Amino acid sequence: MTDILWVFGYGSLIWHPGFEPVEQVPARLDGWKRRFCLCSLRYRGTFDQHGLVLALDAAPESYCSGVALGIPQDRQDEVLEGLRARELFNPAYREIITTLQLQDGRQVEALTYVVNREHEQYGSFNAEEQAQIIATAAGEKGPNCDYLWNTADHLRELGIADPDLDWLSDRVRTIQASEVITA
Repeated sequence: MTDILWVFGYGSLIWHPGFEPVEQVPARLDGWKRRFCLCSLRYRGTFDQHGLVLALDAAPESYCSGVALGIPQDRQDEVLEGLRARELFNPAYREIITTLQLQDGRQVEALTYVVNREHEQYGSFNAEEQAQIIATAAGEKGPNCDYLWNTADHLRELGIADPDLDWLSDRVRTIQASEVITA
């Protein structure tokens, strides 16, 4: 199908795109890395205790594996309106068009959302800091750990390896188990 608009999902778009794609293909995006680098003050945290959500952060030496989601031409306006309302409600993300390598060998242009490093919600957190925040934060959409686990689980189901998310998932479970024991 040549009239497909592709969207690259690397976090919650993988497991909750908000639309029914006509195609869903594992894909790779070079020059970017999936990172918990964006403070969530609403969906997975609050102003008093921020959570963390994933963003694509520029990393020339790296790549991010995720999913290319195809939107048919007759639904593009509707889907784009929903995606932009979800991803661009504040300027913490930027929308870009980039080249994806699909697992089936195709190369396509795709829309995706990358972090705005100039935004006040952007931060650089080491793995342990991420784990401590994610283990306890919650917001309108639920516990921060659910966001992490849904993403890691769906990547595994798709056969996409992400050792950083796997380590983080295990570490958050360990932190939460130790808090239950000491409570």
